[in-house]
Amino acid sequence: MSNGSLITGITGQDGSFLAEQLLKRGDKVIGIVRRSSTSNYGRIQHLLNNPNLELAEGDVTDLSSMIRLIADYRPDYLFNLAAQSFVPTSWEQPLLTAQATGIGAVNIFEAVRIVHPTCRVYQASSSEMFGLQPKGAFQNESTPFYPRSPYACAKAYAHQMAINYRESHGLFISSGILFNHESERRGIQFVTRKITDAVAKIHLGLDDSISLGFLGAERDWGYAKDYVEAMVLMLEQDSPIDCVVATGQRYTVEYFVEHAFATVGLDWKEYVKQDPRYMRPAEVPSLCGDATRAYEKLGWSPTMNLPTLIAHMVRSDIARIEGLQ
Repeated sequence: MSNGSLITGITGQDGSFLAEQLLKRGDKVIGIVRRSSTSNYGRIQHLLNNPNLELAEGDVTDLSSMIRLIADYRPDYLFNLAAQSFVPTSWEQPLLTAQATGIGAVNIFEAVRIVHPTCRVYQASSSEMFGLQPKGAFQNESTPFYPRSPYACAKAYAHQMAINYRESHGLFISSGILFNHESERRGIQFVTRKITDAVAKIHLGLDDSISLGFLGAERDWGYAKDYVEAMVLMLEQDSPIDCVVATGQRYTVEYFVEHAFATVGLDWKEYVKQDPRYMRPAEVPSLCGDATRAYEKLGWSPTMNLPTLIAHMVRSDIARIEGLQ
């Protein structure tokens, strides 16, 4: 009998899509939420009445908390999506980022080792680990890491520790090295959602400009709902696997801005201001993934291209704001 899946970070973009997918196929889902004075269940509000969803309090930075939860639920799968994941904040709060993003992952690995070593674990790794790369290059599972932010350093540590626990203790831990993945559920502080939210407000006459940092940064952007499917596929393999998950297409932030404004028939140059406050202390100029292993081993491929994704996000933000008026 299945004990279901435990998801840390269930209230985030990826966690909400992953919970949806697992619940849709009839799985039991245990979502770990941190105790706080205010709830942040917006992305999973529509799932809360599902009888197969249970929320439990826990904190990845507390080893005893994770031991208790894993011992109580003994999940078949554990998806670790919890992190301090906003890169600019990682410079302002590097120790918090190290604890939540780096040590938090190791607490999970250690808890699994101690109380439930047959649990299959998914670790959310990040393309930010690759950091500084030659312009035009593609990154795969063998590309050396060159992290350029405290967040990326914490993710690289967690990734290497996942490999260490796998090789030292025989745990089933797979890491998905996900390149940028966006959706209408992306946090508004992230540049893509900041752009689409601003475009919606400008289109509706509620704002007149947006301030951004480096417009020449190149990224490989996909749709988050596609990417959580790869997470599940990785834990369904016969043996643990690390996979880059990406589209293999690179676009600049300027491209994203231009197409977002074009969705509502506006010229972006009339509304965008560059502000040095939004420049990174150490920039990552270009990242683009080679997801050959995911294509060949998992049978995974993306379903939405970037222009379609941009239009989808802009229209979703327009509908959301109109619903609030």
